[in-house]
Amino acid sequence: MAITRSQLVKELEPGLNALFGIEYKRYENEHEEIFSIETSDRAFEEEVMLTGFGSAPVKTEGAGVAYDTALESFTARYTHETIAMAFALTEEAVEDNLYDRLSARYTKALARSMANTKQVKGASVLNNAFTGGAYAGGDGVALCSTAHPTALGPNFSNTPAVPADLNETSLEQGIIDIAAFTDERGLKVALTGRKMIVPKELQFTAERLMKSTLRTATADNDINAIKSMGLIPEGYAVNHFLTDTNAWFLITDAPNGLKMFQRSPIRTAFEGDFDTGNVRYKARERYSFGWSDPRGIYGSPGA
Repeated sequence: MAITRSQLVKELEPGLNALFGIEYKRYENEHEEIFSIETSDRAFEEEVMLTGFGSAPVKTEGAGVAYDTALESFTARYTHETIAMAFALTEEAVEDNLYDRLSARYTKALARSMANTKQVKGASVLNNAFTGGAYAGGDGVALCSTAHPTALGPNFSNTPAVPADLNETSLEQGIIDIAAFTDERGLKVALTGRKMIVPKELQFTAERLMKSTLRTATADNDINAIKSMGLIPEGYAVNHFLTDTNAWFLITDAPNGLKMFQRSPIRTAFEGDFDTGNVRYKARERYSFGWSDPRGIYGSPGA
């Protein structure tokens, strides 16, 4: 349905001092702090987890060498969604508006809506990080789970056994837990936390934990070991679209963790209708968010 003059009454009358409500600044590209971004040229993308070999055994003198096998563990699938929105203006509404080019004003509003959807969908991966079922990954469990199955090794966990709020103790334990991650055959992998992601409610806690010279929330005159040792080198980022005020996350340096695939970048178009004179404007984009290797993140829902 087109926007008509009846919906823009005040913009057709003299004496109006200001138009406001769609000029706000917006939180942009916060998903780039979480996801590595790749392009896609197909309807979906699949990434397969491979198993390596187990620990090499001792070969006794004169005995034959032991053979091991490798196999595929699980498949992570990214199915791209199409995000689109449009609006139309009647010919008369454009002609009679006294204060602004309507198309320019509402095209900015359209861009804001498209950007908001992208941020919400990106944050949704973390907002549902502790929820299984429809939000399970390629290995069949939630993104952050105490029981990630492996092909031939023991299960591994990328969340604390007892959910903990963000503080010095829980953050240090998270770093320790990441260093204990194992691969699909149970071999230790050398991973570290590189960046912390927090909701707006935890930004002040994160700032003190990451940047204080001395330990926080204690009278002890000890150094802040996290800062002194150069752990979490990329600091922290605030995501304003996280819904859990207590949840916090560490993005690791695993090579294939959380990803966004861009199938088709945002495109805008407009056209006029010959019969009605209405002008229609449209924005369209295709992408998907998800994860391949859950070792790419460590998270806690808070106590």
